[in-house]
Amino acid sequence: MRVTISFRNIRHTKSIDQKIQEKSEKLAKFLEGKTLVKWACNFEDGHFYAEVSLIGPKFEYHAHSSSDTLLTTLDLATHKIQKQIQKRKDKLRNRIHNKHKDLVIMDVEQAWSDLDLDDELKDAA
Repeated sequence: MRVTISFRNIRHTKSIDQKIQEKSEKLAKFLEGKTLVKWACNFEDGHFYAEVSLIGPKFEYHAHSSSDTLLTTLDLATHKIQKQIQKRKDKLRNRIHNKHKDLVIMDVEQAWSDLDLDDELKDAA
């Protein structure tokens, strides 16, 4: 996992760096493989803004948040990304479990007897 952090109109401190590293590690445990985490933090009009992007070999997530404090903003952005990751994992899990749900295997003779070709040919004419 590689983490890139950029600040605009905010003084860079080690405590902020450490907090962002912790948040990134928390996100990384949901993902496998090589991951790039990009953080962009800025301060405008009395509000803190944070953007986080997770880029990997088969995924890309992006979240944006704003708040009155930087730590709250980082928490909100992390929460949004976690929701996106969970939603994608649920979709994949449901696709695997529901793959053969509608499939019904019937006896060959019963299947052909249930199919009424005469009605379909009349409808087509």
